[in-house]
Amino acid sequence: MSHDLTKIDRRTVLGGLAATAMGGTTGAFAASPPLPTSPVALNLIDVGGALALMQRAFDDYKAANPKLISRLTYVKAPAPELASKIKAQQDAGRADLDIVLTGSDGLAAGLDQNLWLKILPDFNDKFPNIEENYEPAALNLHKVQGAGFGVVVNYYPSGPLIEYMPDRVKAPPTTAEELLAWAKANPNKFMYARPANSGPGRTFMMGLPYILGDKDPQDPVNGWEKTWAYLAELGKYIEYYPAGTGATMKEFGDGSRDIIISTTGWDINPRALGIVPKEAKVGTIKGFHWVSDAFFMCVPKGVPNDRLAVVLDMMAYVLTPKAQAYAYDEGYLYPGPAVKNVPLSLAPKASQDVIAEFGRPEYADLIANNPIELPLKPDKMVVAFRKWDELVGSKANKK
Repeated sequence: MSHDLTKIDRRTVLGGLAATAMGGTTGAFAASPPLPTSPVALNLIDVGGALALMQRAFDDYKAANPKLISRLTYVKAPAPELASKIKAQQDAGRADLDIVLTGSDGLAAGLDQNLWLKILPDFNDKFPNIEENYEPAALNLHKVQGAGFGVVVNYYPSGPLIEYMPDRVKAPPTTAEELLAWAKANPNKFMYARPANSGPGRTFMMGLPYILGDKDPQDPVNGWEKTWAYLAELGKYIEYYPAGTGATMKEFGDGSRDIIISTTGWDINPRALGIVPKEAKVGTIKGFHWVSDAFFMCVPKGVPNDRLAVVLDMMAYVLTPKAQAYAYDEGYLYPGPAVKNVPLSLAPKASQDVIAEFGRPEYADLIANNPIELPLKPDKMVVAFRKWDELVGSKANKK
């Protein structure tokens, strides 16, 4: 690559607007620190899986900017370890991690302990017109979940979807009542994973209040009376709840289960990998709302200005269409891009081939014509996980 990605491609996505043209922002902009005169070494930690989608984009930035970055090291860790790791470094006066890729769980833990640097609007000059360039649902996540401390890098509408084998399920359920009746008539053939450890399980739990018409879908304590009763009744016909989504896909693929809960990415990717038969079908339940999900980029407090300048520049690059197109991957977070104007045709041929073979034409219509809701706020999500464990999960294997 001979051109400077940070100068050319950012103009493509951000429209070349000066920071002073940013709509809907008041007050003076803080200037981001100047780029260093000698290259710096950076450390990136991933606690959610976004690196699987975006590592090539970060690699592209490094390759195109040898005068800015000498080494980019990738580290992976479980999300629950993130906050304590960063806090220990900050308490010791060190800044060993420069950029964090995380889901809403790691983002929330860092916010709770005041670990994150405020990125927006403090450094608006690096991200002109960012809000206008996000997909609408990604923008909602960016504003409400990120709150200026986490910048959405990947987004997908998620689910909840039901996934079934058409040769074993001749009349798939189309309502919540039908799903319950099917599970009762076919005990141990329906499954979903524990919500605290599963994206599909989480979206099923958060999506049911919309489907069932509960009082307040954003209040799992006082607004989910129908949801908790439904999940408890449904649980009578579920053998057990796996600790993660992968087990549900394996048991669905080997014929142990006939219907599972899925999402767009968990539908496409396991079929592309051969874990689930290609012939599997998906459906929605009457009253269906998408419950969206995202990966965020965060910066720990204490990163020195020379490294911070490059981190901000790199973050702006990975929000360009060329970089965002990598997010199609093998359907893992379908569609994946968080910004507008990223058609599949921009993605690598391998990604295009996977989506062409294993994607579903109906997803475009489902995404366009059904409401896309925010997930629970992080503190409410923790409460919902606890209630599910108490009211639903604890009853498993005690039937």
